[in-house]
Amino acid sequence: MLEKERRELLDKDRTYVWHPFTQMKDYAERDHLLVERAEGVFVYDAEGNRYYDTNSSWWVNVHGHGHPRLREAAARQMEQIDHTMFSGMTHRPGIELAEQLVRRSPAGLDKVFYSDNGSTAVEVALKMSFQYWRQSGKPDKTKFVFLDGSYHGDTIGAVSVGGVDLYHSIFKPMLFHAYRVPSPSPQAEGGVGPERALDALRELFAAEADRIAGIIVEPMIQAAGGMLMHPADYVAGVRELCTRYGVHMIADEVAVGFGRTGRLFACEHAGVTPDFMCLSKGLTAGIVPLSATLATAEVFEAFYDDYERFKQFFHGHSFTGNPVACAIALESLRMLDEPETQARMAAGAEALAAEAQRFAARPHTGRLRTLGHVAAFELFADAAAGVRFDSARRTGFQVYLEGLREGLLLRPLGDTLYFWLPLCVEPEQVRDIADRTERVLDRLGL
Repeated sequence: MLEKERRELLDKDRTYVWHPFTQMKDYAERDHLLVERAEGVFVYDAEGNRYYDTNSSWWVNVHGHGHPRLREAAARQMEQIDHTMFSGMTHRPGIELAEQLVRRSPAGLDKVFYSDNGSTAVEVALKMSFQYWRQSGKPDKTKFVFLDGSYHGDTIGAVSVGGVDLYHSIFKPMLFHAYRVPSPSPQAEGGVGPERALDALRELFAAEADRIAGIIVEPMIQAAGGMLMHPADYVAGVRELCTRYGVHMIADEVAVGFGRTGRLFACEHAGVTPDFMCLSKGLTAGIVPLSATLATAEVFEAFYDDYERFKQFFHGHSFTGNPVACAIALESLRMLDEPETQARMAAGAEALAAEAQRFAARPHTGRLRTLGHVAAFELFADAAAGVRFDSARRTGFQVYLEGLREGLLLRPLGDTLYFWLPLCVEPEQVRDIADRTERVLDRLGL
């Protein structure tokens, strides 16, 4: 791209665009990275510089950018039908994708409701649970439970069950009341560990189950809360308590689904079936928007009745079940099934677990944790003493800016530095990412 054109585009960006999760004043004189193309695990800016996409473009990319098979799947579908409404009409990609999701998901999740993004997949699960209890003779079960440090999206219902105050507290006057319980993660500020977290949940259910519709959890990793990881036993414990007290378990697998944790779905680590499972992000390999909320047959039956009873689920979206998105998702699932993909995933996860160890005991890093293609650690003023940097220092933002100079797209969560790698990453690329990250930390005195 010519320098004049690049400059004009960046000036227009500053004039017209409002970027997400961004204090725009930070970019009053600093340019956003102008990306021109992407391929595999790399993105390229308008000046030809190459960067590792270490966060999978906000946790969505699965097979790498620009995969020819996924492009071909989209092109084939465009020759047939681009989009049609999904109420009173249906189409092959939507039908076949629903079948494949049911076959691959934990046993008992039998119905698929499509929408268009992760927040909405969560909204659907909340509304379905609420309506289920009203139509099942228990109208007092209207409350939901969420974990401290949880994040389930940015629509009002999803924010109401969000536990990251930085993102959610300003909207509190708009939100419905929900119960907050402790995070089971030992990395969480105020985290109590899995056993005590289950004890707290048990006490809440014992006292309030008659008023609780469901609990929503991010199985294995509370991502936006700081890549907070917890054991599979906690997930299994939540399922047991939900069954005992008659509360819906909603598994938010929007971020952790589709191989990111080493299993196709994170619930598989615990061997449990939730009542609802929310999917998005990697569903289409991170290419186009699509989400799905899976539910049990028992939930579905509460909505199945004669029309005049008005029990149907009054919810929908213009782009529900978009055929092109469904076609891409089907091809991605086929790729995930293939032995070559499985072998590459295993090698990448093994390399990440090994290479991440170098960040376990530096003077300013600690609390390393890894799972599948995810690794995270904290930045400390004094790691041995557990002393944090002053937030005004914006250490994580400094790491992001220095990472660009090193060809890395790092996006720390506060002072939590993490890798959320595409499943196609090669072991030598993992080593290179770790090497470059070390150089970033060295230059910043971390």
